[in-house]
Amino acid sequence: MFAAASSPGQSRNPLPPASPPAEGGSGPPAPSHPPERRSTANRTDKRPDQGGQRDPFFDNAKYLAIVLVAMGHTWSAIMSDSRVVESVYRVVYTFHMPAFILVSGFFSRSFDMRPDRLKRLLTGVVVPYLVFEVAYSLFRNAVGGSDEDITLLDPWYLTWFLAALFVWRLTAPVWKVVRWPVPLAVAIAMLATVTPGIGKDLDFQRVLQFLPYFVLGLCMKPEHFRLVRRRAARIAAVPVFAFALAFAWWSVPRMNGGWFYRQNSAQELGAPWWCGPVMVLAMMGCTLLLTACFFAWVPGRRTWFTALGAGTLYGYLLHGFFVKLAGYRGWFDLPAVHRPLGEIAVTVVAAVAVTALCTRPVQRVFRFAMEPKMEWAFKQDAAELARERQKKESEREREKVSA
Repeated sequence: MFAAASSPGQSRNPLPPASPPAEGGSGPPAPSHPPERRSTANRTDKRPDQGGQRDPFFDNAKYLAIVLVAMGHTWSAIMSDSRVVESVYRVVYTFHMPAFILVSGFFSRSFDMRPDRLKRLLTGVVVPYLVFEVAYSLFRNAVGGSDEDITLLDPWYLTWFLAALFVWRLTAPVWKVVRWPVPLAVAIAMLATVTPGIGKDLDFQRVLQFLPYFVLGLCMKPEHFRLVRRRAARIAAVPVFAFALAFAWWSVPRMNGGWFYRQNSAQELGAPWWCGPVMVLAMMGCTLLLTACFFAWVPGRRTWFTALGAGTLYGYLLHGFFVKLAGYRGWFDLPAVHRPLGEIAVTVVAAVAVTALCTRPVQRVFRFAMEPKMEWAFKQDAAELARERQKKESEREREKVSA
């Protein structure tokens, strides 16, 4: 499947067909040379049994997950006065990013070190990381009144996910050859929680603690997602989420919320070292259960928001400016915001805003930063050049015959 195209010899043997980028995303690999999209964060499933059509389930899942991300960021600013909001916040933070990471791993199954895929990794992950890390730093200094230096090694706010995705994607070929990829990834995450010296470079503590979900996604198949999309799973998800909300309510005054962010070691959270590995296992169990329940509730048919699933990277990176602006301007400190109706209003505004940022007009405006082509920055593939020469020669031969 991953064999690189060879250069043409003197006999001019036909070259393998090029894999054109899919409109709107890509997904599980097809029997040979699956189509891929330029952006690695905005990709959807294309199952072979659907004739290459996008599976709306994955677009729906990505959109709903990004809406939860945006709502969670607003809840974090208003939850100090509301135990109810913080309880919902903890439930959502248990699974929303792991669900997104798991899907990202699922769509990384075809990744290898082939030049065209490395180019997409650079243009779809590295370039947006550089652009938005600088943009967020300038925004923080100009609007937030900070004077911090701009650094590309210490991701700020939302850009950590792009740095992590870059590292995870590069390691994807490794996880395909080891015998027990998921247990090994879990062991690495457990060791990370007892290693406070990892530091903040590329937010590596988060990279390692979220690693098992990416590796699990690499190991999954389409039928695994279909298991949780049955009616029985949707019904079972109701009491599971109810219990999760009740447990979160109980945990608010008793449990350090820092465990949900996966960005600190046990020692940095003021806990004994052995709590780190235990919490990795406990959190992973809860996370996978709630993630399965979330997927069970995701519609499998086309809906009004299905098309927005292709723009989740835009919504993810852009909504942070609005959340931070509201924080810098003190809008979250208004008394009305901390009343029940105000909390509901803030939640609705966050959902509407991130939805608007996932639309096609926004994608067209910001595509230069999210999905740049950058053909000028790369060497042209020899196989692609040979295909173009063969195409031109074939056209000339047809013209001669027709003449």
